[in-house]
Amino acid sequence: MSTEHPPQKRDSEALQILATEHWSLLATRSLTYQESIARVSMFLAVLSGAVLALALLAQAAHGPAFVSIAIFMLTVVAVVGFFTVARLISLNRDDYHWVMAMNRIRNAYLRMHPELEPNFFTSPNDDLLGVVRSMGVEPTGGSRAGSVVHGLSTLPGMVSVIEAAVVGAIAGLATAGFGAPAAAIVLIGIAAFVVALGLLVVWQGRDIRRGSAFKAHFPTPTTPPS
Repeated sequence: MSTEHPPQKRDSEALQILATEHWSLLATRSLTYQESIARVSMFLAVLSGAVLALALLAQAAHGPAFVSIAIFMLTVVAVVGFFTVARLISLNRDDYHWVMAMNRIRNAYLRMHPELEPNFFTSPNDDLLGVVRSMGVEPTGGSRAGSVVHGLSTLPGMVSVIEAAVVGAIAGLATAGFGAPAAAIVLIGIAAFVVALGLLVVWQGRDIRRGSAFKAHFPTPTTPPS
């Protein structure tokens, strides 16, 4: 007695399995977003508390005492910011993988029912191009400058800007503690901001390449299908 299932039943079972996995990935992606927002909120709460404390401290302490305490508090904020950026980068990499997996499932849908292709807006390809298109980013005609601007508009990018500003403030305060003139304080603060932001941007760029290093099973075709 044959135990093989009819093709129609096998397609139905495959669709149920794929749909279950698709919903599981959607739920996991939602949890990733929630943790990202929670991490950013925690960092902003620490930053806001430190700024408020420094504003109150400035009314009671001046000179070297204020500078020393401010550097210590902002260093704590910078450490929290560094680990926040690290976690956000990791969560973004995870999100990339979830979208990549959903693109593979979408490809399976289309292979079983190719007539549905006009109804899909997101990509069925699991390479870098297909994943970023499913994320709502159209890389066609994009430039390196455009990629940097887009990166800075993401959660890790925005937190990186704030983190770099904190580093710049620490550098400026340290310079002020040595009695440097106002112009030197401003220039060193700006230089520290630019260097810190540049390092964070490079870090994120390398992580993007690392996250997209998985072998694509269904790469974007070089020529669009007719």
